[in-house]
Amino acid sequence: MTPSYRWVQWNRHKIVYDLVLAGGIIAFLAVFVGSSVLFFQAPGEIAVPVLLIRGFGSLAIVMLHLILCIGPLARLSDLFAPLLYNRRHLGVAFFFVALAHAVIAVLFYGGFGVRDPVSAVVAGYGGFGSISSFPFEFLGAMALCLFFAMAATSHDFWLANLGARMWKTLHMLVYVAYGLVVLHVVLGAMQSERHPLLAAMLLGGVGLVSGLHVAAALVQARRDERTTQTPKEGDWLDVCGVGDIGDGAAKIVRREGEESIAVFRDGDGYCAMSNVCAHQGGPMGEGRIVDGCVTCPWHGYQYRPADGRSPPPYTEKVPTYSVRIVAGRVQVDARANEPGTPTIPARAATDSADAEMSPREGREAADAE
Repeated sequence: MTPSYRWVQWNRHKIVYDLVLAGGIIAFLAVFVGSSVLFFQAPGEIAVPVLLIRGFGSLAIVMLHLILCIGPLARLSDLFAPLLYNRRHLGVAFFFVALAHAVIAVLFYGGFGVRDPVSAVVAGYGGFGSISSFPFEFLGAMALCLFFAMAATSHDFWLANLGARMWKTLHMLVYVAYGLVVLHVVLGAMQSERHPLLAAMLLGGVGLVSGLHVAAALVQARRDERTTQTPKEGDWLDVCGVGDIGDGAAKIVRREGEESIAVFRDGDGYCAMSNVCAHQGGPMGEGRIVDGCVTCPWHGYQYRPADGRSPPPYTEKVPTYSVRIVAGRVQVDARANEPGTPTIPARAATDSADAEMSPREGREAADAE
């Protein structure tokens, strides 16, 4: 989080992440080109520009699959959350790798005729009616345009000004671009390179991405089923016993058809807020209270547990919910307060046989007076 926009808000985690990423890119290209030079000796040697085209293209596909796998992996295990934290850095780096592949290919394959390189490559040399001569370059160009749009709007400046919903919709186009890339490879490289290993690797990548997304969806559906309740008393949902939430942690609960709620324990107090972070919809209930603020596990956005507001000078806020304790049970009102509405933390010491007035009822009674 930052109160003003900067190109990169550096911290130690980001520096290490980017150094490892840059090192991985350099190492991949060095190994790919070096091993290819050693393997393809005269008279079957391959020109260095062609090796670079293949190297950058192969690296781009590997990076794209990694990007698409991080999301579902983070939903399946918290161990992958650090990768999700800076996934946009990986996405921007991927775009430049893909751009390098495209630029070298255009200059090399489109620079020997009377037409300019771009039109020569993008227009293709065949027709759309033939698989073997399909202008696969056009598919790659469309995918690259989508990747550019996502890379150019990856900064939080665009997230704030486009709005979370519009920004998320734009970046979901990565799946459309992924389909175009797969077709680009199938109708391009796989038409000249018939080795079964290439097809197996591409098919395996598609299967891995699809399988992880299906698995994550099933796991999330089971989580929703476990946390969904029908109120037994008015709008109040029974969360758990007072000792069932660890200090600084949360339990997640939801009423069917409505947004899930994260009920946090802060010392001996219990507060509740929306389980959806205002930044990118991260699962607040999977985070912890750090330095007095609930910290989203995805990107570190923070909110005070009692009012759902980010500490000054930040302005983000999420809906809050009233909490009460009855007969040793933590209960939350399923009716959301307006984002940033202060609530009174429920404490076990307020428990009584006749169930004292809830924080919401207390405020309503005070307003009536």
